[in-house]
Amino acid sequence: MNVNVIKVTFEDLKTSARFSEKLRGFLGNKYKGNTLLHNHCGKQYIYRYPLVQYKVIRKTPMIIGINEAIEDVFNIGKNDDEFLIDGKENITYRKKIIKEEVEFGCYDDYINYKFLTPWIALNQKKVLEYEKSNLLEKEEILKKVLIGNLISMSKGLNYTVDKQIKCWINLSEKEVMLKGIKHIAFVGEFKTNFIIPDYLGIGKSVSRGFGTVEKQ
Repeated sequence: MNVNVIKVTFEDLKTSARFSEKLRGFLGNKYKGNTLLHNHCGKQYIYRYPLVQYKVIRKTPMIIGINEAIEDVFNIGKNDDEFLIDGKENITYRKKIIKEEVEFGCYDDYINYKFLTPWIALNQKKVLEYEKSNLLEKEEILKKVLIGNLISMSKGLNYTVDKQIKCWINLSEKEVMLKGIKHIAFVGEFKTNFIIPDYLGIGKSVSRGFGTVEKQ
């Protein structure tokens, strides 16, 4: 299957990873009526795979839009030049907008990926199980979660997984802060028989930039 993806890169802004969450908050407040941009209906969170994802890749801010969110992200790229973040005006003069149709889904061979941003894999229950496990058990837990993430992502993009997903991982732990709370996250590489478009995220808080992958 193919999915439509738009990538808006603010090439002249150089910043830290936390900027992605701040940018999401700024644009979510500016366009409160557009639930695709912030995944909230009033105070209620909308549980779905985020079709708009805010990222900082190699110190450069980026917004990804998928399928029905493409027009909204394109309009931000066309019209929004100033972002008030923590009381500071961030003004961009050089933006790159790329729209493309990309392949997504099960594949006949393994593809190598790298996490460009930490992958938050574990919910509270899984963290307790993970911490009590030995190294082999930890690896199996993470592999199962990774496969589950790909299945959830597929459901969110209306794709039916028609074969068994397999994976191999080479990851290390990294502590991250999310909403002021410490989380165990993971960085490194993995292989899977599944095509993930570059810069899309898997796992928890992908709309804030976590779990962003790139083919190697």
